[in-house]
Amino acid sequence: MTKRILFVCTGNSARSQMAEGFAKALGMEAFSAGTHPKEAVHPLAIAVMAEKGIDISQNYPKPLDLELAKTVDLIVTVCSEADEECAQLPLPVPKIHWNLPDPAKVEGNEFEKLQAFRKIRDEIERLVSQLNEDLKG
Repeated sequence: MTKRILFVCTGNSARSQMAEGFAKALGMEAFSAGTHPKEAVHPLAIAVMAEKGIDISQNYPKPLDLELAKTVDLIVTVCSEADEECAQLPLPVPKIHWNLPDPAKVEGNEFEKLQAFRKIRDEIERLVSQLNEDLKG
């Protein structure tokens, strides 16, 4: 049976969107949300996922929906802020935390920013792949 996973971040504009993209590519039923969603998915998140053949260009940031959160099998927080906020919620769902730095906060030229997004993307891909294996048991 396919596990339903909810990836939560603060802005739902990069890390959680990339995690959702990788999870869906692996056949998982995945969702993402933000505790304080931004207006759009970060263009560099879209670009680095396209490099992996995953299109998240039609995705958009969504607020954390508590009703949806109650229906998933696992919540994965991908930033400290979201982890702290989710800890305050009365959710009867197991939760794990991946403390991933925000690539959107990296300063520098476009190449340095792109490299930061690639580094986080690759770490998310590794974590999602491992999670998928663990859930298959």
